[in-house]
Amino acid sequence: MTIRSLLSLAVALIAVFILCAGGLGGTLAGGTAAAGCVRVPVATSPGSPGPSAPGTAAPTGPTRWPAVGGWDSGQVGNAAAITTTGARLGVPARGWVIAVATAMQESSLRNLAGGDRDSVGLFQQRPSQGWGTPTQLRDPVHASEKFFDRLVTIDGWQTMPLAGAAQAVQISAYPDAYAKWERPAAELVTAIAATVGLPADGLAGCGAVGPWTQPVLAPVGSAFRSPSRPGHDGVDLAAPRGTIIRAASAGTVRTVRCNAVHASTGAEWGCHRDGDPTVTRGCGWYVDIDHPGGLLTRYCHMDKAPMVTVGQQVAVGQPIGLVGSTGHSSGPHLHYEVHTGGDASPGGATDPVPFMAARNVPLGAPPP
Repeated sequence: MTIRSLLSLAVALIAVFILCAGGLGGTLAGGTAAAGCVRVPVATSPGSPGPSAPGTAAPTGPTRWPAVGGWDSGQVGNAAAITTTGARLGVPARGWVIAVATAMQESSLRNLAGGDRDSVGLFQQRPSQGWGTPTQLRDPVHASEKFFDRLVTIDGWQTMPLAGAAQAVQISAYPDAYAKWERPAAELVTAIAATVGLPADGLAGCGAVGPWTQPVLAPVGSAFRSPSRPGHDGVDLAAPRGTIIRAASAGTVRTVRCNAVHASTGAEWGCHRDGDPTVTRGCGWYVDIDHPGGLLTRYCHMDKAPMVTVGQQVAVGQPIGLVGSTGHSSGPHLHYEVHTGGDASPGGATDPVPFMAARNVPLGAPPP
């Protein structure tokens, strides 16, 4: 079988797995998903290449990479250079995804000869800031090495939201822009890893540690049952459209539903378009997850159909959907609820802010 055929098969299998399992590693439970992306990857079978000591040869792929999805051969080849360099340096798979997502934002995975001021290459690194010479920074391997060298010096980078880790390296004027590339980067890295024989287990739970994690890292907007909104049974987290929403804890998906109706008539509005704070009612695309101890979490206003299905077991930190503005919504955000006693009605709702703070994952703050 040709390399092109093998890669096409790998991508197809990954796509099916994502659709069926709601994201990479969808069947993982507990903390195992997070563990898969913070440890150094190890070969899973005799003869398959694993990471090597710094300075040794990186895993090799085809001389010319085929296109993957919307990424052409050159872009995939640049992502492969980043991924295999990370593997050679012994950086865990989470780092590969962060680096590829960063390059997606900075250069669309193009090895650019120039950019803003003296920015050069895949990561738009600046010679004047000490990254290297222009010639060095046009070398994808050198540029990747410099990125990883700085990434691994950041305390706690493995468990930070992707945008936070990327921003800590890049110091960009648009720190939130990296978040939207997390899922495309994870999919592309997984396809590349499959081709060259690198394991990339656990990418779904990257960024999550412990039994609970923040569903998104964003400021808290509208509060729980404030005087102006006494029927507001959760809190609004002001994340940009397309931000990945993660399961706050391991559990079982109870509900996956579109709930968006005309406020005046009750007729279906649908979730194929944004809602309105006056015209529409409902949670839009939303997910309920049951957790041990009679706890339930709810995630509303997703941009499109969720990544999970009813009855599916999800890991803490597993991607379950994307931030949007469907249903009763004035703009992109995540409406997040916590319920006790297994009661999904307003009677079971509790304020998520003190609840999450008590579990050492305060909303709006980076994980400890």
